[in-house]
Amino acid sequence: MNKTISFRPVSLERDVELLHSWQQEAHVIPYWNLNVSREQYDAHLRSFLADTHQTLYLGLLDGTPVSYFEAYWTRSDVIGRHYEAHPADQGVHLLIGPPEYTGKGYALPLLQAMVAFLFRHADTLKIIAEPDIRNGKMIHIFEKCGFVVQKEVTLPDKKGALMFLEREIFSAKWKQQWGQLPDIKVFAPWFGEDGGHERWGN
Repeated sequence: MNKTISFRPVSLERDVELLHSWQQEAHVIPYWNLNVSREQYDAHLRSFLADTHQTLYLGLLDGTPVSYFEAYWTRSDVIGRHYEAHPADQGVHLLIGPPEYTGKGYALPLLQAMVAFLFRHADTLKIIAEPDIRNGKMIHIFEKCGFVVQKEVTLPDKKGALMFLEREIFSAKWKQQWGQLPDIKVFAPWFGEDGGHERWGN
């Protein structure tokens, strides 16, 4: 798509207004259920940023924020009760915010880039997704990335399609599409020299 994909951690002060505006969009409301007041969303984002089992990111195209990701450890999440979770399994939630960036083919490469980023943690062999079962478009995007539906699960806020992506499957699909494994360059003080994110610590 001739664009540079990058990610940066979410900052409450810098990003709360933008993320709150995305939660008011018609294509977001049915699946995220966060079309609340600014004050309520501020409290929600504060609590999510304080939750040590997850890390929040903005996904950017050529420096413009267009997506929101929640990357989390499944053993510490409610989804971990619905399958035999390995300690290094990670999960991911994806949101495309601005309506003008939906339906343009951006969601899949953004997801592929985030998955490649998460697989930099050497012990992670599986990534989990659990999109709303009503969200056929997002389920299709996850499937194109290599995720496979396992079963339907009932979660506190939705019925989700539990999906698994194995490292070997992702690597094979990436090689088939691009001819080589992803070359991810990391330019960020919050990313360790050994390839481990700060949230991959003790």
